[in-house]
Amino acid sequence: MRTTGRRLRRGAAVGAAVALVVLSAPAATAATRTATDGTGATSTAADGTGGAVPTRVHSPWLWQATVEQRPTGPAALVFFTSRTRFLESTGVLIGRDGGYRLIPLHVAEDHGLLSPDGRHYLRPSGELLDLVSGRQRRPIHTGMRPLAWSPDGKRVLSTRSNNDEVISFGPDNQQLNNPEKPDDLLVLDPYQGTEEVVAVGTFAAHAAAAWSPGGDLVAVAGPPDEAALIAERQLLVVVDPTNGSPRWQVELGDRRMLAGPAAWHPDGRRIALLAFDGCAGLGCTADQTAQRTWRIEFLDAATGQAVGQPLPVSASTTKIVGWRAGDPVVKQSIEAGHDEDRQAILAALSPDGGREVLVTAPPGSTDLAVPGELLARAAFGGPEPRPSPFAAPLWLYLTLAVTTLLAVALVVRRVRLAR
Repeated sequence: MRTTGRRLRRGAAVGAAVALVVLSAPAATAATRTATDGTGATSTAADGTGGAVPTRVHSPWLWQATVEQRPTGPAALVFFTSRTRFLESTGVLIGRDGGYRLIPLHVAEDHGLLSPDGRHYLRPSGELLDLVSGRQRRPIHTGMRPLAWSPDGKRVLSTRSNNDEVISFGPDNQQLNNPEKPDDLLVLDPYQGTEEVVAVGTFAAHAAAAWSPGGDLVAVAGPPDEAALIAERQLLVVVDPTNGSPRWQVELGDRRMLAGPAAWHPDGRRIALLAFDGCAGLGCTADQTAQRTWRIEFLDAATGQAVGQPLPVSASTTKIVGWRAGDPVVKQSIEAGHDEDRQAILAALSPDGGREVLVTAPPGSTDLAVPGELLARAAFGGPEPRPSPFAAPLWLYLTLAVTTLLAVALVVRRVRLAR
């Protein structure tokens, strides 16, 4: 009996030790792969020109570790789902080594932006999360909403709300102020925390923005005033961000919009719009909205005039995320019987109306983001990684270890009592 007790205690100690070794091994491996350059950016052997976007990804384990708890390196992609232990929209990072990590969002926080090299995630709150080290800092003031990273990954276009936080009333209950103020368009340095206002003209809000491939021009779209904001009418302006010199502007109306942060074609000569036919405005019913027919249109980047042939797309298309051999790669969704079961996908569209699904996220996913570097290389077709149940936070391992030790101690006590 004494020998059995010693074996049980020894087994518990070995189990706890193995758990801690398993926990620390990936972190040590990541540390050996990590290096810091002179600008403070982090590099790993896994990034650079390596890596590919997985063809399919899966839901994480409920106990999956977060990026801050156990960083896994640069991102191959990030998708968003509420099917995590946080029970609300959460970013799920898939690293280029196939590891899954969670990016918890703040309450009511919108989705952030991945840097082109996949090393950083910029939150709308202004916090910059280093996906390699897991460290997070706030170089940008709150009240901003990032719109698009520059192609070189050094600058970010962002919009800043100037609306009054409260409405003031006089003694006779008359409203004294109009809380709606024009927004500012900014060029931010997310690493140094500096910002410059772009003199792009008056906008009630900025709906979307895109950089030119060379980073010397930006296209920004949104309602120019309150009336346009209510009527959902947008204006598109192309401007030099360094001096605010406008190149041209075009009224988009209420049925056209800039096609996202990758709307500027890689050849630099065209800008893509999402457009639809059908009912427009706030008065549309759900059935009328469902009957809209959608397409991608193109404008000449030098003049703003329409060029080329429209490309029909499905109603689930929300934005262009990149290009493959000159063809747009769009974010869409696969409909399901219940809205919460929809799946986000990335698909490449061809001029003849063909569609090739490149990436499929799991049921319940609402959005997908891929680093610009991988999009530029059209690095699709990667393996299908599955989340590891062992990529768990420290508290789970400690809980298991303590539970194991307590269970073994209870067994030993009963054995002794039986003797």
